[in-house]
Amino acid sequence: MPPTPERPTSPAADARQAAIAAIVAAIRERQRFVLSSHARPDGDSIGSQLAMTYALRALGKHVEIVNQDPAPSPLMTFPGVSEIRVAGEVAGEFDAAIVMECSELGRTGVAGLDRYFVINIDHHPGNAGYGAINWFDGDAAACAEMVFDIVRALGVPLSVEIAVHIYVGILTDTGSFHYSSISARTFDICRQLVEAGVEPPKVARSIFDSNSLGRLKLFGSVLSTIQLEDDGRLAVVAVDREMAAAAGGTYEDTEGLINLPLTVREIQAVVFFKELDPRLFRVSMRSKGEIDVCSVAKQFGGGGHKNASGCTVAGAYAEVRARLVAAITDAIARAAAAELAPASPAR
Repeated sequence: MPPTPERPTSPAADARQAAIAAIVAAIRERQRFVLSSHARPDGDSIGSQLAMTYALRALGKHVEIVNQDPAPSPLMTFPGVSEIRVAGEVAGEFDAAIVMECSELGRTGVAGLDRYFVINIDHHPGNAGYGAINWFDGDAAACAEMVFDIVRALGVPLSVEIAVHIYVGILTDTGSFHYSSISARTFDICRQLVEAGVEPPKVARSIFDSNSLGRLKLFGSVLSTIQLEDDGRLAVVAVDREMAAAAGGTYEDTEGLINLPLTVREIQAVVFFKELDPRLFRVSMRSKGEIDVCSVAKQFGGGGHKNASGCTVAGAYAEVRARLVAAITDAIARAAAAELAPASPAR
């Protein structure tokens, strides 16, 4: 089997290898691990945690996963997901906490993780470096790519269980291979995952073709309220609990809905408001190309990736909507100006 392409030797590549070596050494020296990730886990957080779990268990380690919120329902059919403990605090004795796909420890929503030796593995810009060991790789298309590197460095064979969860993480965090973070390395990793037994059509059907009728009706209800801003370049959608209940769905059923407006050619960005309380909104954003919605999310205390980010904003809906629309419109304009700017002359 040909090796996975490595990045060229550079100070960043050297730092990457040093971080992997430190993580491998810390794992080998310890026996009991608790794993966690950000609240409202997505495919990458769940996939990364479970791939790491199966790898550590292959080494004879004791591993538990504790998350603040349950996994999205489309992921419940994958191996090990039902074993994840949903709790707001860690209970038990552990030698280390491995926190993945989480830029700040507080974003886990799980208290007590700081009592242990913390290993922080993440690819989100702005990671706070809260661990005893911190590995940040902004070039990784998904945290699951980083887990793949650790599994290989540990010498653990790619079992089907490990491979399928790494694939779930990559598939979901790249927006089904839509986002600009994808590299040749991403596809080479996926090649090895398929060789290990992953069936891409089966995984895709489990994630994307497992809707309930209530979820489908809720999608219709929310999308029927879509509003366009910035001459049709920005789509605005919103949901509240009353709308979800009327459609026979739940708030969890809105997972993935935000990506649908982006399938319209003219729409360049989407903002989705989910009412948590009458004056508190979870805001998700998606964009195409060079439109940086992460910079917008950071203005409101959030974060994420250039094309997929979010934040939580307090205030009356009309005021929150106006502020977010203005900020995203500015991001669209900046991307358009950069595209039109003449290229710098080659030296």
